[in-house]
Amino acid sequence: MDRRVVITGLGLVTPLGTGVDKSWAALCAGESGIGEITSFDASEFDTKIAGEVRDFNADDFIPKKESKRMENFIAFAVAAGKMAVEDARLKIDQSNGNRVGVSMGCGLGGLGLLEKTFKVLDTKGPKRVSPFFIPMIIGNMAPGMISIYLGAKGPNLSLATACAAGTHALGQAFYAIRLGAADAMIAGGVESTITPSGIAGFNAMKALSTRNDDPKRASRPFDKDRDGFVVGEGGGILVLESLEHALERGASIYAEILGFGMSGDGYHMTAPAPEGDGMARCMAAAIQEAGISPAEIDYINAHGTSTQYNDLYETAAIKSVFKDHARNLCVSSTKSMTGHLLGGAGGVEAVFTALTLKHDLIPPTINLDQPDEGCDLDYVPHKARKKTVNKAMSNSFGFGGTNGTLILGKFKG
Repeated sequence: MDRRVVITGLGLVTPLGTGVDKSWAALCAGESGIGEITSFDASEFDTKIAGEVRDFNADDFIPKKESKRMENFIAFAVAAGKMAVEDARLKIDQSNGNRVGVSMGCGLGGLGLLEKTFKVLDTKGPKRVSPFFIPMIIGNMAPGMISIYLGAKGPNLSLATACAAGTHALGQAFYAIRLGAADAMIAGGVESTITPSGIAGFNAMKALSTRNDDPKRASRPFDKDRDGFVVGEGGGILVLESLEHALERGASIYAEILGFGMSGDGYHMTAPAPEGDGMARCMAAAIQEAGISPAEIDYINAHGTSTQYNDLYETAAIKSVFKDHARNLCVSSTKSMTGHLLGGAGGVEAVFTALTLKHDLIPPTINLDQPDEGCDLDYVPHKARKKTVNKAMSNSFGFGGTNGTLILGKFKG
């Protein structure tokens, strides 16, 4: 069927604020959402900083009795989903619910409750384990609860492809609409793993920044003095619709999804393939599916994690795919301000990319004082840049060598 797919609604919960307007304004102002960890006592941890969501109140979106039975990642998903559907002015009822689906990415699910439950099991025994334990930790409860609250009864998917999960979820939603399995999809990514085991696990890998005395400058993609990534939490959800469906109901359109690409590195559990081979193949696949030339891309929202190999190899992959045009591209990492939302990153960054297209305003890469050797593209340092952006790319690359790329374009009827 190959229907055109457009973006009509956006919802955000990020370390920069709850709500699209709040997060976007902070992002374009170059503000950091990184600070000291408050959700648990991190005094004994090597890393004591993270991108926590500090202004979120689940009761604003979910009845209090029910929000108490939700882990943060589920509450973030329901909230962002409600925002996106409200923004799209999409009415979901019995007449169309079967044609509206949900596709969500989440890397780890309810890690915090998992920790607490093992303590209960160890100290009080199996009969004291909550009957809500399993439903509250599994990743697919994010799309499940969105479906329940909003009445979306079409395709319901949950992807756990690590840091590429949000982008993969959007890609699968794009396919579902394009192929006629749904008329609209509520799609994106969510994560909340700022917990003792989450931080300890990444610390054990030497993956996290320990710039505890200067948290707002800790996430510094492509910079010579970076020392690891910063964990963030939250979620980003978009409403995707077939163009015909959106036009029929008079919806406002942020952007069009033009292409989606995936690849596998087949190389290492955590390290990207040398010179970004898998990343390059993923970007090339998205460009091919979009039916455009590399030279048509104006901006890349990079995966840009603030780790040595990712930053270097993503840069190398961009050069490999875009050749001479790589020097004309604007490339920025919004993780410099939000931290790395893991499975939620792709959803949040797709929202930012859609807003970049709408406003012709490119978010900066903050904290980029001295680019590392080999990191020599235009990373839009420090300040947002006003520039016409007709087509943009958003990259997400995950542990296990799983890669995803989306291409968005300005909507043209």
